[in-house]
Amino acid sequence: MRRELSLWTFCCLVVALLPSQTASVAVMSVDLGSEWMKIAIVKPGVPMEIVLNKESRRKTPVAVCLKENERLFGDGALAVSVKNPKFVYRYLQNLLGKKGDNPQVAQYKKYFPEHQIETDEKRGTIYFKYSEEIQYSPEEILGMALNYSRGLAQDFAEQPIKDAVITVPAYFNQAERRAVLNAAQMAGLKVLQLINDNTAVALNYGVFRRKDINSTAQNVMFYDMGSGSTVATIVTYQTVKTKDMGTQPQLQIRGVGFDRTLGGFEMELRLRDYLAKLFNEQKKSKKDVRENLRAMAKLLKEAQRLKTVLSANAEHTAQVEGLMDDIDFKAKVTRTEFETLCADLFERVPGPVQAALGSAEMSMDEIEQVILVGGSTRVPKVQEVLLKAVGKPELGKNINADEAAAMGAVYQAAALSKAFKVKPFLVRDAAVFPIQVEFSRETEEEDGTKSLKHNKRILFQRMAPYPQRKVITFNRYTGDFVFYINYGDLSFLGEQDLRVFGSQNLTTVKLSGVGESFKKHADAESKGIKAHFNMDESGVLLLDRVESVFETVVEEKEEESTLTKLGNTISSLFGGGSSEPAQNATEPVQDEEEVPPEASKDEQTEKGESASEKQDEKPEGEPEEKKAGEDGSDSKAEAQGEKEAKPEKTDDGGKTGDKEDKEDKEASDKKAKSQKKSKISEEIGVQLEVNDVPNPSPEDIDVSKKKLQDLTNRDLEKQEREKALNSLEAFIFETQDKLYQEEYQAVVTEEEKEEISGKLSEASNWMDEEGYSANTKELKEKLSELKKLCKSMFFRVEERKKWPDRLAALDSMLNHSTVFLKSMKLLPEDDQIFTEVEMKTLEKVINETMTWKNDTVAEQEKRSPTEKPVLLSKDIESKISLLEREVNYLLNKAKFTKPKTKPKAKDKNSTNTEGSKGNSSSADSEKVIPPKDESTDKVDGEEVKPAQEPPTVENTGGESESESQPKPTDESTETSENDKAENHIGDEL
Repeated sequence: MRRELSLWTFCCLVVALLPSQTASVAVMSVDLGSEWMKIAIVKPGVPMEIVLNKESRRKTPVAVCLKENERLFGDGALAVSVKNPKFVYRYLQNLLGKKGDNPQVAQYKKYFPEHQIETDEKRGTIYFKYSEEIQYSPEEILGMALNYSRGLAQDFAEQPIKDAVITVPAYFNQAERRAVLNAAQMAGLKVLQLINDNTAVALNYGVFRRKDINSTAQNVMFYDMGSGSTVATIVTYQTVKTKDMGTQPQLQIRGVGFDRTLGGFEMELRLRDYLAKLFNEQKKSKKDVRENLRAMAKLLKEAQRLKTVLSANAEHTAQVEGLMDDIDFKAKVTRTEFETLCADLFERVPGPVQAALGSAEMSMDEIEQVILVGGSTRVPKVQEVLLKAVGKPELGKNINADEAAAMGAVYQAAALSKAFKVKPFLVRDAAVFPIQVEFSRETEEEDGTKSLKHNKRILFQRMAPYPQRKVITFNRYTGDFVFYINYGDLSFLGEQDLRVFGSQNLTTVKLSGVGESFKKHADAESKGIKAHFNMDESGVLLLDRVESVFETVVEEKEEESTLTKLGNTISSLFGGGSSEPAQNATEPVQDEEEVPPEASKDEQTEKGESASEKQDEKPEGEPEEKKAGEDGSDSKAEAQGEKEAKPEKTDDGGKTGDKEDKEDKEASDKKAKSQKKSKISEEIGVQLEVNDVPNPSPEDIDVSKKKLQDLTNRDLEKQEREKALNSLEAFIFETQDKLYQEEYQAVVTEEEKEEISGKLSEASNWMDEEGYSANTKELKEKLSELKKLCKSMFFRVEERKKWPDRLAALDSMLNHSTVFLKSMKLLPEDDQIFTEVEMKTLEKVINETMTWKNDTVAEQEKRSPTEKPVLLSKDIESKISLLEREVNYLLNKAKFTKPKTKPKAKDKNSTNTEGSKGNSSSADSEKVIPPKDESTDKVDGEEVKPAQEPPTVENTGGESESESQPKPTDESTETSENDKAENHIGDEL
């Protein structure tokens, strides 16, 4: 009974862990580039697949068109950008997390002068002014694009999707990463992780080369030149040992170098301006083409095509029909001219490589391979300059330059999702920008004057791996204070990059309740104010909590008896018998790392500071040690059990006896053992002030969500109306055409035909006058009215189409049933396995079905085709099912019935018969057909039957009563009459 219960419990647990059939388990990834986005999904049965958009393309432009009554995305938006660029928003990546005075905002205004960009006074960021009442922030427009990507993924996966991994450039700072997260939140996406794009590429590269990764470190550089920027990333592949998963492959980002403005888009802009210059030189128009926004949009589109063609051809002709004032433009452009236009850009190609090597502290000799990623690396001049810079025999092109990031990100999404189990591949990303904590404290000089000293503690070094937790301890504060979280040394960035970077100050942290915690625990020893930081998987820094920690010594209770311990242990197993821990008790955090104290340079080089002052005035963050003799006790000696204490001297200068020494030692040991240190923590109030780019408030997020949802609902309503309009138009035209087809003319009277034709003409006229402006409800009602009018006509036509196949199937079933009945009756009386009632029941069903068929077909032939038919296809199917059920029942009975064995008389040749048993085949001796389970299912194309109880085998020497095949007997060489009959039935059928 106990075994059965545990098995039942195990089965219940397994069922509970299985995902629901209706649950959404698919996950997606979005490789969010400046010009294109690639979407990938993972769902049960579809591992890592790129999503096709509505145009069946594998990549979609990051473009949103906002008109008065509609929104367009992707290629549809790009088509509008040529005709009306004012309503199309693109290349939003450079605007995320930027304030209005950022150089990239000014550059965007120069590239796209058709947009009216204003500054948000509340946050300092920018927004697009669509009209006097409507404006959109870059996060909101990006949220629209992300919502559209989710729609494409859901259509492809045929199920809802909420979880996603989104790629971002490695050089995105905290404000830019938060902006992407805010955009995803507005779109209703749950972001599992923001992953750096080259990290996703490296993951995809490593997953498919898992067998090549071993304990020897392999360094690979990925050079990614996309549309808007260029990033070089150095990755180290190596197997590492883990506690939980054993030895697993790992990738670690060692170095990153980037150029924010070096990309294919800048090349296209230069080609666009060059084409505009050529058009002006042709002097076909007195106007300057550069002042015509629509014409410049057309030239930009042609420049994008021209750059691609020149990557494979030495020259090509650019041509635009009706560029301006119905004037066509045509000009030949060579690759040499293109390379001359972009000469200064090509000089910047080696820059990210050198920056990556510098951040990784490596040389090019340590890099085994340089692999190209990104569409702009296909430009021949880029490859030529890069190959010369890296000094390698060749550049690696063994990865899909467009889709590798999306595929790596979706692998990470599957790993993070609870619905899938993938082979582990450890990812250790790196923070490109260092982060430090700064604070000031008051110090006293030699002359008694007080001054403020500014201290800095590095929280995350440059290229520090994450996710990672850190703890900083403040030892010198007993009251409320303020500290700052800022970026560290950014001297490795150029002057232009620093201006684009924005504010180097992240957050001001104001703490409250510090003094109250010290008053509350005045008798305890302070261990400082501990601030717990977390840089999560997305590279976003969070301040988890701040607490004031104290340590106190408590008396340990006397040792309990063995019986008491046993009782407490048993009680604790059932959730009782043990007291709850103290409310403020702090458990040690295993994955947190204490930031080591480090004196600032000013402290170390300060003049006039004595050695004693340096010793007493320790840097912030270092736990203080209690001096001996304080508070009337030597804590250090006490903790050591006073092992080093000197023996007391008597009045005459002699030492005490050994007995007294022993007693004192035992007393002190007992005292030390009875004392136990306990930590107490008090939560400290935290107020954060964001200094770089403030996040939108929760109210603003809700407003943006509603704004986007209203636009989505409007789009859905429009699609529903267009669907209803198209359905009504198609029904009218198709039905008008059907009225002239023979099969429809045969089933309608002239009066019915005239009525239907009149209603269709009336509906067609209504469509021309009012239909195209009618709402969805009116269109659906009109369609429903017409379908109801034509329902009987369609029914008669459909029935007449189904009759031949259905009647043929019924005749076939009647013939087989009749043959089967005859075979049943031919069985000898001794071998008969069917009862008289069973045979009569089958005969009755056959006769009744035959009679029904003949009578109904005869009645139908008497009726006119325009009348309602009495011969219905559903009735024919019902009769076929009834016959199949009866025959299948009898067939199963024949299969599962055991053959009867007859006693055989002894003869002189019994020995020969026994000898022949060994030569008889098991196929002849075993005629029992195992039961066939009709409820088989298919999994991955293979037939899988439900589990059955194994046959019971008893070691008694007798015949088993299970449904397994019988043991061969002396009669196994002969075929029974029952077997012959069964074979005969099978032959007849």
